[in-house]
Amino acid sequence: MFIKAIRLDGVPHDGYPFSLPAVRALAGGGDLRLPTPVTLLAGDNGSGKSTLIEAIAVAAGFNPEGGSTSFNFATRASESSLGGHLTLVRPPGRRPRTGFFLRAESYYNVATEIERLGDSLLASYGGVSPHQRSHGESFLDLATHRFGPGGLYLLDEPEAALSVHGCLALLLRIADLVAAGSQFIIATHSPVLLASPGATILEITPDGPIQRVDFDQAQPVALTRAFLADPARFLDRLLADEH
Repeated sequence: MFIKAIRLDGVPHDGYPFSLPAVRALAGGGDLRLPTPVTLLAGDNGSGKSTLIEAIAVAAGFNPEGGSTSFNFATRASESSLGGHLTLVRPPGRRPRTGFFLRAESYYNVATEIERLGDSLLASYGGVSPHQRSHGESFLDLATHRFGPGGLYLLDEPEAALSVHGCLALLLRIADLVAAGSQFIIATHSPVLLASPGATILEITPDGPIQRVDFDQAQPVALTRAFLADPARFLDRLLADEH
């Protein structure tokens, strides 16, 4: 484990990002502990999952738009100020050998930077420019070729580019890397990724604390199961509620 807990040191104002449910919960709940090598952040749109992942990445020294700690480019500065107020609780003497921050929404910008840096860097990404692969293929290339043992990996909604089969492939790669001493912190809506063996699932509720839940209790899992059990009935109820 490279990060054991996350702490919010002070709330300078009530506006964004400190008004987000995830940040409010962190401000009032003491340390957010990460007890297992895989931590999954679940919660609805607007709950603050991505903002929190981005802030952890910035506090850990990663480029806000994504990439490794050696990436230093900016396309459009849109990150919040939250990273400057977080403290990452680290065990003494434990530092990752490598790491990466994957933001699904800005990986295009990272791919452009990889191309700009030249062929020597492409070898670490499968030998092919991410722009020459589909979005999902480039994500899996990243996990397969760039991610390595003893690494710290922060992933923001990686399922955005992946099929169900792709999510399963990523799940297997995560398990392999955890066995090799890596740590993952992932914001996700994917029931497949939420099934990561031995993972801690932290669900961000709209008004309450960040709470640890079991796989079956996680909202994406419960809703997906309810829908797949009887899609027609689920949609009938959904449409009836709309009217």
